Amino acid sequence: MKVCTLVSGSSGNSTYISDGTTSVLVDAGVTGKRIEAELAAIGVSPTDIDAIFITHEHVDHIAGIGVLARRYGIPIFANYRTMCWLKYYKKVEKIPEERLVVFENDTELEFKTLKVRPFSIPHDAADPVGYRFTSGGVSVAVSTDIGEVTDNIKRNVKGCAVVVLEANHDVEMLKKGPYTYLLKKRILGDHGHLSNDVSASFARELAENGTETIILGHLSAENNTPELALKTVRQGLEGQETACACRVLLAPRHSHGEIITC
Repeated sequence: MKVCTLVSGSSGNSTYISDGTTSVLVDAGVTGKRIEAELAAIGVSPTDIDAIFITHEHVDHIAGIGVLARRYGIPIFANYRTMCWLKYYKKVEKIPEERLVVFENDTELEFKTLKVRPFSIPHDAADPVGYRFTSGGVSVAVSTDIGEVTDNIKRNVKGCAVVVLEANHDVEMLKKGPYTYLLKKRILGDHGHLSNDVSASFARELAENGTETIILGHLSAENNTPELALKTVRQGLEGQETACACRVLLAPRHSHGEIITC
């Protein structure tokens, strides 16, 4: 399995996952042209992409799906409530109906050579999900835009070799920052975004249950820094042998990250 974040953050999100036979994107939250360029930079053609799996309807996760679906005939997968919202998005309206595939949350589906399990997550969207992809007995997961780490998230993410995990903000930076009170309250709420500290605690659990690489994603440009996110999560892994063996990497905001093979 290969995993690579193409872009990550409040300005756009997209992750490439492939088992060598089937290749998919989780979200496409920047322009189609940008996705094409980021894929080309890692040696992948958009024609190699077999599907785009959508986590939720916020624009930083869906901005490029219309162009990619129409230009390359790529099917779009989402649950019913998310798909209903997508159909109101003007760039999605022109996607042929047969390319829009609806699934049920927390039910595994088989897509070509991948087993895909979309799992419910808490976020302020219609019906948001994370994803677990499995092939050849190896699993990887994408779990961002989550207000709190629920038991359902733990059940679906623990044991994955690679996890793209949100480390959105430092709590003190957020509290002292320029956002309005209501926006701060939203981000800190249980349907908002994960802080570095909560990510660090969950990262330790993941590492103790076999995760080899954690990629920190969806960092806030205003309320976090890459250095602080890395430091906080890495400190959370200190003092336990299994946890210390887990790599912690960053998903860059403005370009593709490292290709992780597992």
